[in-house]
Amino acid sequence: MANRLAQTTSPYLLQHADNPVDWWPWSPEAFEEARKRDVPVLLSVGYASCHWCHVMAHESFEDETVAAYLNVHFVPVKVDREERPDVDAVYMEAVQAATGHGGWPMTVFLTADAEPFYFGTYFPPEARHGSPSFQQVLEGVVAAWTDRREEVAEVAGRIVADLAGRSLVHGGDGVPGEQETAQALLGLTREYDEQHGGFGGAPKFPPSMAVEFLLRHYARTGSEGALQMATDTCSAMARGGIYDQLGGGFARYSVDREWVVPHFEKMLYDNALLCRVYAHLWRTTGSDEARRIALETADFMVRELRTAEGGFASALDADSEDAGGRHVEGAFYVWTPAQLREVLGEDDAALAAAYFGVTEAGTFEEGSSVLRLTGDAGPVDAARVADVRARLLAARAERPRPGRDDKVVAAWNGLAIAALAETGAYFDRPDLVERATEAADLLVRVHLGEVARLTRTSKDGRAGDNAGVLEDYGDVAEGFLALAAVTGEGAWLEFAGFLLDIVLEQFTGEGGQLYDTAHDAERLIRRPQDPTDSATPSGWTAAAGALLSYAAYTGSEAHRTAAEGALGVVKALGPRVPRFVGWGLAVAEALLDGPREVAVAGPVGGELHRTALLGRAPGAVVAAGEGPGAGAEFPLLVDRPPVGGEPTAYVCRHFVCDAPTTDAADLAVKLGGR
Repeated sequence: MANRLAQTTSPYLLQHADNPVDWWPWSPEAFEEARKRDVPVLLSVGYASCHWCHVMAHESFEDETVAAYLNVHFVPVKVDREERPDVDAVYMEAVQAATGHGGWPMTVFLTADAEPFYFGTYFPPEARHGSPSFQQVLEGVVAAWTDRREEVAEVAGRIVADLAGRSLVHGGDGVPGEQETAQALLGLTREYDEQHGGFGGAPKFPPSMAVEFLLRHYARTGSEGALQMATDTCSAMARGGIYDQLGGGFARYSVDREWVVPHFEKMLYDNALLCRVYAHLWRTTGSDEARRIALETADFMVRELRTAEGGFASALDADSEDAGGRHVEGAFYVWTPAQLREVLGEDDAALAAAYFGVTEAGTFEEGSSVLRLTGDAGPVDAARVADVRARLLAARAERPRPGRDDKVVAAWNGLAIAALAETGAYFDRPDLVERATEAADLLVRVHLGEVARLTRTSKDGRAGDNAGVLEDYGDVAEGFLALAAVTGEGAWLEFAGFLLDIVLEQFTGEGGQLYDTAHDAERLIRRPQDPTDSATPSGWTAAAGALLSYAAYTGSEAHRTAAEGALGVVKALGPRVPRFVGWGLAVAEALLDGPREVAVAGPVGGELHRTALLGRAPGAVVAAGEGPGAGAEFPLLVDRPPVGGEPTAYVCRHFVCDAPTTDAADLAVKLGGR
C-alpha cells in the first residue's frame, strides 16, 4: 500500500512511501489520530543518505509482521531531519540526555502531546549484544502504555520539565577577546593529533570551521602553531581516503583516526565548507595542493550535486550496488588489485596500486581498498599518473552510481554559494561564480517566493512546506554577502539585509541570545536553541557572522549590536570546547580585527578588487564598483571617488581609515595579503 508519505517532497520520506507501515508525516493530524485511538506515537527520524536508516528500514519497516503490529498499536510518524531540524534537535537532545549518546535513525516514543517517554536509535530485528530486538521494544512500550500509564505520563512530564529547565548560558557578559581566542587555540592544541592531523580520535570528522578559525587567528596574530595545525590537517585529509582521489569531494567522516576509510556518503555542506577552507588556505600559503583540492571540490559540487533548477542537492548515498548486485557501502569507490589490472593492464596497475595504496589484503571490506595518496610510490611521472587517474575515473563511471538526495536545503546552498563565489574569484573561474549566482537566484525565486520568509527546502523547483530555521537565514545571508563582494552587485547585499532583519525580528531573545526557530514557528515541547557548531555552523554563529559582515558593509548599529550580543556565547564556550564552536571563534577573530571595510572605487574584477578579495584580514568585507551609481549599490562606496582618475581602495576599521591607495601592493600589505 502507498502510505501518506507519497504526497511529500522529501526524498527520505518518499523512500518509505511503499512501506507496509502506515506512516504519517509530522503533522497535527497525526497526534490527533493518536489521541483519538489512545495509542502512542512512534517517531522515526533519519535522512536519505543515512546507511543505518536504510538497514533498519529494510529489516523492520519493510517487514509485514512488524508493520502490522506497528499499525495496530501506534501512530507511526516519519521525519526527515534535514527538512525539520527543529523537530530533530528537540528530540535528539532528549535522547542524548536519557541515553548518553545519539544518532540516526532516531527512534522515540511519544504521547499524543508529543512528550517523549522512551528512546533509542537503531534497533536490530533480533536481540543482540545486549540490545533488545525492535519487536521486543514495541511490545515493551505497548505493555507500559497499557498497564503503567501513570508511570509513562510521569516519565514524559519529567523529561519535558528537564528539557525546559536547561536554560542556555549565553555569556551575556561581553564579547570574546584576545584571552578567549588564545585559550581556544590552546584547547585545540591539546586535542590535536600531531601524527595524523585533525582533532580527537576515531571517528574523525573534517574540522572545517576550526581550520577557518586557525587561519584567521594566524592572519591576525602570526601564530605559526595555528597555521601548522591548519596546513597539516588539510594536507592529511587531502591525501587520505576521506577525499575522493578520482572524482574530488569529501566523504562525511573517517571511521579511523588516520583518514583511511571514510563513511562514504558525500554531503553538500561538508564539501561547501571544505572547498572554502582550502581556497582560504591557498590564499594564506599559496599551496598548490590547497588550490587543487579547492577547485576539484568545487567541480565535484557542480558536476554531481547541481540540480536542473540551478540549486545544489543535499547528498550522495554511501551505498550502491556492487558487482554482485548487492547494495553495499562504498561499492562505487573502492578497488582491488584485480580490478586495477582489468582497467589498466599489469604495469600501470602496479603503479596505481603503489600510488593509491591498493593492497591484496585491502584497507576496506572483502579485500578492497580505499584510494589514498600513500607517498609509497616514490618519484612518479605526473602525466602517467594523470592518465591512470582518468582511466580509473572513466571505468568507475560505468559502475552503478550511489543515489542522490535531490532536495535543495537553503542553508547548505548558502554555504555552497559562498564557496563557489570565492573559489571562482580567486582562481579566475567565472563559471563557478555563475553557478553560485544561479543557486542564489533559485533561493530568491523559490525559497523566498511570494511569502517574504525563507522556506527550508525545495525539490524540482517546488518549495517545501517547512519554514526556514535560523541556520537557513544565517548561511544564506553569508552566501549572499560573499556573492556581493565578488560580483559587485549590491542586490545581494540588499537580500542579505532583508534576511537579517527577519533574524532581528523573529529569532532574537533577551541578552543577545538567539533561537533556532522563529517567534511565530510551530510550538514544540521546547524551543530549540543550540549555539554549538557540529557538522555545519550553528544557526547562532552563522547569524552572528552574517550580522557582523552586514554591519561592516552598512554601518548599521543594530546589526553590530546583535552580532556582539550573539558572540557572548562564544566567550563562554570558546575556551572550554573550541572544537564545537569553530565558526563562532572564526567570527570572533573577525570582530577582533574590526572587521576591515574595503571600498574599491574601480572596476569589478580589476587588480585592486582582486587584491582586496585575496586579503587575509579576518572577515574583511569588500565592495567594488565605479561610476556615480556605485554608492547606491554599496553604502561603503559613498563619497569614495577614484583618486586622480585611477582605481582607488579605501580601508577602514574601528571608525578609522587609512589613506586611500591606488597601489595593489600597498593594499595587499594593508590587508595582510602576500
